[in-house]
Amino acid sequence: MATCGEILVKLMEAYGIECAFGIPGTHTIELYRGLPQTNIRHVTPRHEQGAGFMADGYARLTGKPAACMTVSGPGALNIATAMGQALQDSVPMLVISADNNTFEKGLGEGRLHETRNLQAAMAECSVWSHTLARADELPKVMARAFAIFNSERPGPVHISMPLNVTTSNADHVPMDLWAIPSRPAAAPAQLQQAADLLNESQRPVIALGGGAADAAEWVRALAEKLDAPVSLTHNAKGILPVDHSLHVDTSPSYQPVRDLYLDADVVLGIGTEFSESDYDFFFNGEFALGGKLIRIDIDATQLTRNVRPDIAIRADAQLATEALLPLINESRRNGSQRTAQVKELLAPLNHPGYQAFLDAFQVALPGAAVIGDSTQPAYFGAAQYHAPAPRRFASAATGYGTLGYALPAAFGAKLAKPDLPVISLIGDGGLQFTINELSTAIEAKISVAVVVWNNERYEMIAQNFVDAGMEPIACDIYTPNFLKIAEGYGCPAHRAESIEHLIELLRQAQKVDVPTIIEVREQDFIQA
Repeated sequence: MATCGEILVKLMEAYGIECAFGIPGTHTIELYRGLPQTNIRHVTPRHEQGAGFMADGYARLTGKPAACMTVSGPGALNIATAMGQALQDSVPMLVISADNNTFEKGLGEGRLHETRNLQAAMAECSVWSHTLARADELPKVMARAFAIFNSERPGPVHISMPLNVTTSNADHVPMDLWAIPSRPAAAPAQLQQAADLLNESQRPVIALGGGAADAAEWVRALAEKLDAPVSLTHNAKGILPVDHSLHVDTSPSYQPVRDLYLDADVVLGIGTEFSESDYDFFFNGEFALGGKLIRIDIDATQLTRNVRPDIAIRADAQLATEALLPLINESRRNGSQRTAQVKELLAPLNHPGYQAFLDAFQVALPGAAVIGDSTQPAYFGAAQYHAPAPRRFASAATGYGTLGYALPAAFGAKLAKPDLPVISLIGDGGLQFTINELSTAIEAKISVAVVVWNNERYEMIAQNFVDAGMEPIACDIYTPNFLKIAEGYGCPAHRAESIEHLIELLRQAQKVDVPTIIEVREQDFIQA
């Protein structure tokens, strides 16, 4: 007899799942029964939150989901934080959690891992949460999950598997895959309206978000045809090369970029939320647009959030820009000159110490992916780090703002792209959230350079206290000896003494098949 759990993993493989993260438990044993009959690689994290962050890192680099398998109760709720980060950043992730038998749910009888309403709890951190009632539903449920991943604004999908459903007979369940819907294309009339507005504009500006990451080729061509300056959010980094004459190479929260938006007669926003953590990072509420706004987004509800568009186009970024491109009249609008003027105003705002530190990553490892945490240099990286290509930078400093993200997410990124150098940039506080995942990387032979920014405090929060006119409270934390801890795990561990030494250590880290810990003491790199 083939059980529903066995059919599930076969369908996962058929839909393209290549990697699964999970900690086996009493309630998930039957989910694992069919795993050896697939080519899905299983990686065992040390905490379910780490599993979610690994799946997030995997998807950031590939655009494709990985799977996570958890028990009910603590396992599912442990992964909820990672799902929240993925939800805010539109990262696909398939989360399968076991649950108690359907005839035992809701009785409050104190059964192992009992959760009163697991589906409802997980719905708060997923695009869609569903409890499988019978094996016959499985093909439709999986089809819907992958329709979301491929055809809508992606995010985590959660499927709850009661024990009696997981072990039920699924011999009769068809294995034929449902057709995946195509991504939405823009309505021709709206495209023409947008083109007319852009063709008449004298000072257009393009604002790109992570939703445009897979449309880089067409977006660049559109920017060049419009001769329009282009701003990039965290998740859009790399869409334009750093040396492109139209690349406004900083955070949209900086005042010279805000002035550029205010001066624009038309702003074209593609795949961007216009959210607080990208456009109002200093929380002063002064972000505004001066002219007309055209928004392109795959999510219709997103077009009604944060800023009001004059033209709202629900469409996939690539399909929309590809269709818009031939409707645009090529014209010179002094875009490069306008961009240069903004960059001249930005230059004094850039911190030279952080710039040298961040530049060292690509000097040492050209093309590397950098995965950042909520840590001081990652905040500066919003303005001063330049990714070499799309999907080569991710940071928990925006959106949900979790701590501990960068270590396991970097491991997931390396699993996704084994031949690509990957750097984890994490602070001393954040590292203590997920340092246990070093065991996972040792076991799975994952080579990542882990750069630990150590200032022995929660520096950003301390600054917030000062800004509020208070002495920092509970921000100066005890910091262990990370080098000795790393050695205990079996990782090479070093302290970088200079930029040149950091570059050397980053290169050395590529020669081993385990993580290398590189501690950076803030006082050695940043002058007070």
